[in-house]
Amino acid sequence: MKKIVLIWTVLILCSSSGFTQVTKVGTTVANFLAIETGARAVGMGGAYVAIAEGPVAMYWNPSGIARIDKFSTFFNQSKWLLDISYNFIGAVLPFGDYGSLGINAMFLSMDDMQITNESFPDGIENGFFSAGNYAFGVSYGFNLTDRFSIGFNAKYIEEFISQSSASAIALDIGTLYTTEFDEMKIGMSISNYGTKMQMSGNDLLVQHDRYAQEGNNPNINANLGTEEFDLPLIFRFGVSWDALKGEGNSNLLFALDALVPNNNYQSMNLGVEYVFNNMFSLRSGYNTWYADAGRDEIDQSGLSVGLGLKYSFGFTTVNIDYAYRDFGILNDIQMFSFDLEF
Repeated sequence: MKKIVLIWTVLILCSSSGFTQVTKVGTTVANFLAIETGARAVGMGGAYVAIAEGPVAMYWNPSGIARIDKFSTFFNQSKWLLDISYNFIGAVLPFGDYGSLGINAMFLSMDDMQITNESFPDGIENGFFSAGNYAFGVSYGFNLTDRFSIGFNAKYIEEFISQSSASAIALDIGTLYTTEFDEMKIGMSISNYGTKMQMSGNDLLVQHDRYAQEGNNPNINANLGTEEFDLPLIFRFGVSWDALKGEGNSNLLFALDALVPNNNYQSMNLGVEYVFNNMFSLRSGYNTWYADAGRDEIDQSGLSVGLGLKYSFGFTTVNIDYAYRDFGILNDIQMFSFDLEF
């Protein structure tokens, strides 16, 4: 156990040393993978790697699904920035001592856009194109001990625009450890470790005359070359602690996450959740708090709040959650989640 924690710590420290000088913003693709999902997690400022409860753990820390003891389904819907729609769905089936198996999918979509060019700057009549992203994943998590869990999420990723697309495969790895120090939890994950993406398709098809000489065929089909780009790799390390543990029929959960991405500065997410009667929840948090306060200007995300309702009847439990996050000059987002356990 100590060796595993040490390995994770070394990885995080080594990775952080390479990201302190520049942000590298705009150097990765498929950045929809970094959009935080789950209204409960977003309401807590994105501090969720050491909580990792429910099927949404497949996004934050796949080891969390090892602790699910009922068949669970999850759906998240939000109108993201600039009329972009973001959705996440998932389901987890536990197999007792053999661990838990899950499937998940995320989609980023938008309305069709009109085609423009130098001849038709206002748009070509009846000419439209579509763009979007999606990813499909399969997760597996299991408990190594009664306090330590590990999980994996393998996924296929694709983004497209008009008649061109790029794809990749990636792996998420996570661990979750419940300490003996007042049941405080420590969570760690690596997300989006995978192949590079490169655009290809009919939009890159051109006609070219390699040798501009009289008598040559000037209409030789050729493809424009494109660069390969990395996925948005993210290291997360976090702790969570329930201060009340049911005292007064209440729970007061604090969470802190440290993030080390490969396309931005290191940052921290802070969150708190108050639960009464294991039914009503109030949440708040702060997202993307940079170590250097001046750097906060590069990211408009910040304060978030949320609430939740949990209701059980028979063998079925329903969780309904809502989150609001302020995005500064980009206004705000609202997110809804629905979790069903039976």
